[in-house]
Amino acid sequence: MAKYSNVKPILIAVDCIIFGYDGEHLKLLLVKRAIEPEKDKWSLMGGFVGDDENLDGAAKRILLELTGLHDVYLEQLHAYGNPDRDPIERTVSVAYFALIDINKYSKQINDQYHAEWFKLKEIPKLIFDHDKMVKAAMDKIRYQAALHPILFELLPKKFTIPQLQALYEQVYDSPIDNRNFIRKITASGLLIKQTEKDKSNSRRGAFYFKLDKQKHKAQFQSFLNLTAKSK
Repeated sequence: MAKYSNVKPILIAVDCIIFGYDGEHLKLLLVKRAIEPEKDKWSLMGGFVGDDENLDGAAKRILLELTGLHDVYLEQLHAYGNPDRDPIERTVSVAYFALIDINKYSKQINDQYHAEWFKLKEIPKLIFDHDKMVKAAMDKIRYQAALHPILFELLPKKFTIPQLQALYEQVYDSPIDNRNFIRKITASGLLIKQTEKDKSNSRRGAFYFKLDKQKHKAQFQSFLNLTAKSK
């Protein structure tokens, strides 16, 4: 087999930035690194790309190994290739971010990796350049959420308007005017009102809504900017 001469091979890895929402808090899923250096320090879930895998395939495999999930929102973010980013060997990492519903899949988290959910404001120091990856993912999610309804990927099948608003406020780290938010989300036509209420926080309760999946799919490329002029 022919090989390129005078070229040192470089390892290719994939790191998955996994976000979840429990109805109150936006969270990040982290694992403890199993090997030195930085053993037992908090890390994103990652792994090397196999000989028979493409990048997307490796990311889906890693996500499946950790959470038991497939067919979730998964998007390639950025490639990180500083020569000294991994102290063991020269490694280029391609980062992906995933959005999942914690309540639906919390029991499927794989204990093998000592996985734990952290609130965004309570994330510990991460190994290597993983903090930089998380920041880039949040920047991308904020941009995407203003244009497309991607945050619905974090919600359960039925949810309340306060839960939805709280999610947007946590993503943008800023309060959103309640009346403007309700007006804009109602005008989007994406929500189907249910007859039942969530009374866990008040006797009056808040109506549940479901996402209109057909309209969600149709509007994904032309979503109303919910956050504009609503702060």
